[in-house]
Amino acid sequence: MSEQREVNIAVSNHTYNLNPFTASYSSEAQLFTGLHEGLFSYDPVSLAPLPAICKSYKISRDKKRWTLTLRENAKFSDGSPIKANDVRDSFIRLLGTKGAPFASLIDNIAGAQEFREGKGKAEDVKIDVRDDYTIVIRLKEPMGHLPKILCHHSFSIVNPDAKVFSGPFVLEKIDGSEIILKKNNNYWDAEKVKIPGINFTISDDYPENSFKYNTGKLDWVSGNADFSKIINKSNLQMSAEFGTVYLFFKMQNYPWTQAEFRNALIEAIPYDELRKDFSIQAETLVNPLPGYPKVTGIGDWDPVDAKEMMKTARKRYGIGEDEKLQIVFAVITGDEHLKKWGELLKKAWEPLGVELTMQNTTVERYNISIPQWNADIFYYSWIGDFADPLAFLELFRGHSSLNYSKWKNDEYDNLLLESSRMDSIEEQYRLMSKAEQILIDDGMLIPVSHPVSAHLIDLETIGGWKANVLDIHPLKYLYIKEPPKKKIPNLVDYSL
Repeated sequence: MSEQREVNIAVSNHTYNLNPFTASYSSEAQLFTGLHEGLFSYDPVSLAPLPAICKSYKISRDKKRWTLTLRENAKFSDGSPIKANDVRDSFIRLLGTKGAPFASLIDNIAGAQEFREGKGKAEDVKIDVRDDYTIVIRLKEPMGHLPKILCHHSFSIVNPDAKVFSGPFVLEKIDGSEIILKKNNNYWDAEKVKIPGINFTISDDYPENSFKYNTGKLDWVSGNADFSKIINKSNLQMSAEFGTVYLFFKMQNYPWTQAEFRNALIEAIPYDELRKDFSIQAETLVNPLPGYPKVTGIGDWDPVDAKEMMKTARKRYGIGEDEKLQIVFAVITGDEHLKKWGELLKKAWEPLGVELTMQNTTVERYNISIPQWNADIFYYSWIGDFADPLAFLELFRGHSSLNYSKWKNDEYDNLLLESSRMDSIEEQYRLMSKAEQILIDDGMLIPVSHPVSAHLIDLETIGGWKANVLDIHPLKYLYIKEPPKKKIPNLVDYSL
């Protein structure tokens, strides 16, 4: 192994939320793979769940009771042991955190949803401490994908002291320009962590990031570079992500709370124009995994049919044909894509008697403003947090903490519940695809694209990095590779 050193990474410029319970950006998820760890963590190649603070587990015959055994050498960065009470306390604090976006992913734990919604007590959440290193989780329904979910940073074992960490690194410094991590020598798997630290440069100066990469001052640039200025183009790593960019309706202002009106608008949109700038265009919410049944998405459009659909909807709900309907599109200040989309929608919907206006806020405030924002259509870009369709379908489940749309459909919710009871992936996917079809047919969203990740990294120098669909690269596995040996030419003259 070559001599190890700090790895230098350029990341996007925004205010980083260091609370794993409330953070939602993918850049924060990447950072948390270094600072925090849960019962399970991601395999760096397949992203399958690996035992982390949990060293082993067993499942009861009815598949509703999970007994997990913790590593006795697991410690926080201050040297204190991580015990079963720490695990339970961390989960309870997550469920009790207002605005924790991913907390509902564990609503299947008995008592969790009731406590999260303020209708139950913490002591009734069935995460039971059997002894210092054994915890028992009791579920309402079987949940074979529980380890996948528990890889997510929200379910890390988080110390109440924000300066103490459970992951392979500790935070030494953070400000508006850099984040510095140092190796956590108290980490249970510290021997496997090869590099002494990681330096993150927070910068959206694309030319400068490109220059620093070309001159060796950066080892990894996470998308924020001018790729045309990169000397070694083979270092550009591009891959499709398990994600979707889409617009969705929020169920708050009449008549957009009615499916007939939403579907009339959807029928009027010229999708070839809306999606033309994207290499992977999307017609569905779920970016399909192998074996996931085909869902009839949104691709065709017809302005004549749209007029007829709007006319029928107006007649059914007693709204005059000449009455102007107002709709508000929430956009990000300075985002040219969203401005262009707004102008496109405005033009498409004017013949239906609909007037679109745009309201804006900064990119920093956009997502956190959605729950209180009195607008009708919102933009969203979502990367699945585990390789399962539920990572998308949870966004519209009735009681989900991720459901900003406030849409609720009992048949949809029941199909997701029923899918969790299935033993085979085929049956799970069949029921999930039926649920997605209900969502699309109800006119709740407008899929636009499936994103593509782009990174600059020299994989001949940096080891432990692999492109994957979740675009998560666990930091503990990074290391500096041995430089290739130079071939020395044979200069001996044998002609004499």
